Parts: sequence; C-alpha cells; structure tokens
Amino acid sequence: MNKLKLILILAILPTIFAASRRPKELELKQAEMCSRDKCVAPNCRCSAMALPKPEFKGHEKEIPQFITVTFDDAVTALNYEQYQELFGNLKNPDNCEVRGCFYVSHEYTDYSKVNALYNEGHEIALHSITHGAGTDYWRNADVELLMQEFGQQIDILETFAKIDRRHIRGMRLPFLQISGNNSFIAAKRLGLLYDSSWPTQQYRNPAMWPYTLDYLSLQDCQIPPCPTVSLPGLWENPMVSWVDNEGYSCSMLDGCIFLPPDNVQSLFEWMKGNFHRHYDNNRAPFGMYLHAAWFGRSPNYLKAFRKFLEYANSLPDVYITTPSAVIQYMKHPNLGKPFRGCFKKPQSSCKPVTCALAKTNGEMRYMTVCDKCPEIYPWLGNPLGEI
Repeated sequence: MNKLKLILILAILPTIFAASRRPKELELKQAEMCSRDKCVAPNCRCSAMALPKPEFKGHEKEIPQFITVTFDDAVTALNYEQYQELFGNLKNPDNCEVRGCFYVSHEYTDYSKVNALYNEGHEIALHSITHGAGTDYWRNADVELLMQEFGQQIDILETFAKIDRRHIRGMRLPFLQISGNNSFIAAKRLGLLYDSSWPTQQYRNPAMWPYTLDYLSLQDCQIPPCPTVSLPGLWENPMVSWVDNEGYSCSMLDGCIFLPPDNVQSLFEWMKGNFHRHYDNNRAPFGMYLHAAWFGRSPNYLKAFRKFLEYANSLPDVYITTPSAVIQYMKHPNLGKPFRGCFKKPQSSCKPVTCALAKTNGEMRYMTVCDKCPEIYPWLGNPLGEI
C-alpha cells in the first residue's frame, strides 16, 4: 500500500467511525399501519384493539376492571399523609393490597417519603428533574435533553430514595406535552416499559386499552406533536379523558372545570359515573390522574375520593393497581383473576436526613434524603449534587 492510499484511509476512518455511532433516532423507521398478523403478543399490540383479546368479545363482564390512581409532581410530608388516608386498609379481590403510581418531579420532593411509598408497594415513575418552564420547553426538547431530564432523574431516585432502578418502568411528561418522536426515543433508550403522557378524547367510549408503538397509533393527538416512528416493545398507557359536570373533556381529574356541588356525595357520584363508562363497557383501565394539590381546594375532595375507592373496592372484579401491572396483564390477558400472586414489596432501608443545600443560582433548598446529604442541591447536569 502506497503512502497516499494510507493517508486517504486514515483521513476517512473518523467519518466511518462516526457513521457507525449515529444516534439511533436517525435509524428509526416510520411506523406502518398495524395488523394482527404482524403484531403478535406478548410484546406487540395494535392500538385499535378494543378488548385485551378478540376472543373476549361477549365475555366483557369477565374481564377484570383495573383502576390506576396516579399522582404527578413532588412527594412531600403533607401529601404522603393524604396518600396513607386514601390507600390505607384497602385490598383487591385477590387479597393483595391496592397500589398507586407516583410520577415524581424532583424539586421539593422528600425522598424519604418516596422510599416509604416504594416500600409500601406503590410504583415510582418519572416526571423529570426541572419540570421545565412551560410547554414550549417540552415541545421542543431534543433526545439529549430528555435523556438528561429523565435518565438523570433515575440516578437521583436511586441515590436519594434508594429505589432499585430496575423498578422504574414509566414516565409522564410535565403538562402532558409530548416532544413528538423524541419523548419516546428517550423512553426506549432508557429501557422504560411505558409512557403515560398522551390523552385521548376520541377513544373514551369505548375506552382505549394500552398498546405498543411498534406500529402507527390511531390515538387522537390532543397535544401535538405525537410520535410517527416505530418503537418496538414500548407501551403507551393512554390517558382516557374524564367528563366534567357539563360534558366537557378533561385529561386529568383535577383539570375538570365544571365540578359537581362541593359535597362528598355529589363528587362521589360524578367519579362513579366516569368509572361506569369503563366498567359497563369494554372494561378498559380507568385512570384517576391528578395532583395532590387538588385535595387542598376542599376537604370534601379527599373524602369523596376515598369513598369512591371504597366503592370500587367493594366490587368483586375491580383491581386498583399500577400502570406497570396493567401492562404485564396485557402481555398475557385472561378472564377472571388477573394476577398469579401478590406483588413482592421491596425492602429498601432509609435513614431520613434533612439537608440545607444551595442551588447554583444561590437559592437555598431543604431536601430530605435517605442516609447522606449531597454536597450541593442536585440538578440537571449534576444529579448527585457533587462538587
């Protein structure tokens, strides 16, 4: 080989190497229409399927009805006590304790309480570090930023709440503002099981079941941009809209504007009415999505919520569980009892320590963590708070 050829080869090697390491999003394919011939359980499911299995048609009353109770934003000492009041002493028909899901945002969170919820068997999921400055922040977010917001949040939860990162399975974007394909590419790269940021009004009656993003979703895009690429094995847990007292749709319970009169019975009947749209139809999971701050509007809100959970808990085929558990059921659906046994609770030790920490802008934050304080307030780009 002459010297000129060697120089040319050495010159193009970096280009060849860089091409081999291009971001995965450049290699993704546009999603095609879904067909049951191509999309086969347990790891693929078409968005248009109205039942867990087509064979269940005519047996809707034998399909277990799931309720997923999910809370967004910071976990604090105050709302932790509210969660104890809501979920305490409730068991599903299989005698397993009911469970909720918490999409945790970082700022103002008490990580010792996150640890406590985790040890009680609830699902801990991602809601970002910064929560962003508004919808534009998330709408325009690229994959790198999303990987930092959610990937570094996994580091925070693992370090300061003692959560096993293998148990962090889902995410919800703040303001429900999807970043088009980027949100889901980031979720896939992080090894998450599902996203639950995407509301639907069109598929409310009958309601939509969870599905995978292997193929093009038929779900209505209420808050664009929505995904268009194929992401095999990544699940979407659609946020089926509620209806307020005037018939208007609301993506989250606490986003409903026209509420019933402020008394426990009226609020309870409203919740019950939204629930029966699922229970009396195709039994798609009934999501109760909200922020704990909603309970601060009136003492009747918490009482009505608890009354509804007690009502649902009295029904022989209703299971109050987590989005992850619902998706596990979707992979191997059956009629009747949905799970083989109770979820094994983690045993993650935590010695609460309260830390006074400076943010990079000089503001002070008090942060309760497990075992050991960081050196400065953890934030995007420095999730462990190291100097």
